Amino acid sequence: MRFRDKVVVVTGAAQGIGEAYAKGLAAEGAAVVVADIHADKGQQVAKEIEALGGVARFVRCDVSDRDSAAALVEETTEAYGGIDGLVNNAAIYGDMAFDLLITVDWDYYEKFMSVNLDGALVMTRAVYPAMQKRGGGAIVNQSSTAAYLYSGFYGLAKVGINGLTQQLAHELGGMNIRVNAIAPGPTDTEATRIQAGEAAQDMTRQMAIKRLGTTEDMVGTLKFLLSEESSWISGQIIAVDGGGTFRL
Repeated sequence: MRFRDKVVVVTGAAQGIGEAYAKGLAAEGAAVVVADIHADKGQQVAKEIEALGGVARFVRCDVSDRDSAAALVEETTEAYGGIDGLVNNAAIYGDMAFDLLITVDWDYYEKFMSVNLDGALVMTRAVYPAMQKRGGGAIVNQSSTAAYLYSGFYGLAKVGINGLTQQLAHELGGMNIRVNAIAPGPTDTEATRIQAGEAAQDMTRQMAIKRLGTTEDMVGTLKFLLSEESSWISGQIIAVDGGGTFRL
C-alpha cells in the first residue's frame, strides 16, 4: 500500500494503459482521479475501482483546455484535500490520422499537438501549486519509443514530451516535485490494434523479449516512479519496451 493517503490524477484513464494505471494505483491505496473526456467509460472505470474497495472519482477533463484543467484541480482538492501525483497519459492515438508532417491538415496538427504535447504542460501548470502545498510530489509523463523512430507527428509529440520532462524536472525540482516519463514500446491495447493491426506483431521481431507489451507491464514502472523508492530520480525517460530500444 505504497500510496495510502496519496491523491493521484491520471489523465486519459478511461481505457487502455491509463485505465491500468488508475486501477493499479488504487490497488495500492491511492485516491485516484480518473480524468478523461469520455464520461461513460471514465465513470465505469471509477465504479470498478470502488467495487474492489478502492477510492476513485471521475472528473471530465480536456487536457488541452486550461480552464478544464483548473476545474479538475479545484474539484480534486475540494474532495481529497490536495494532489500528490499526476500521470499525463491522455493522448489522441487510437483514432489518429495518418499523414506526413509536410501535408497534414494544419488545424488537425494543432489540435493533435494541443493534446499530445501541450496537454502535459497544461496539466502540470495547473497541478504543481497543489503539489507544492503538500510538500512535493511526482509527475509521470507518457512518452513512447516512437520518439526514437520515424513516426510522423506522433513521434514528434513524444520527442517534445521527453524534452518537456527534462525541462520541468529542473523547474520543479526545487519544490520537491520529480518529473519522469515512461516510453512504452508496442503495447497490446485496443488503440494499438486499431492503428497497427497485424503489423503490431511484426514489431516484436526486433525486440529482445519477443512479444507485445501489456498494460500491466507499464504499471510497475509507474508505481516505482511515483513512489518514494525513486526519490532521487528525475528528468528520466524510462523505456518499457521489451528491449527494443538501443540508446548509448
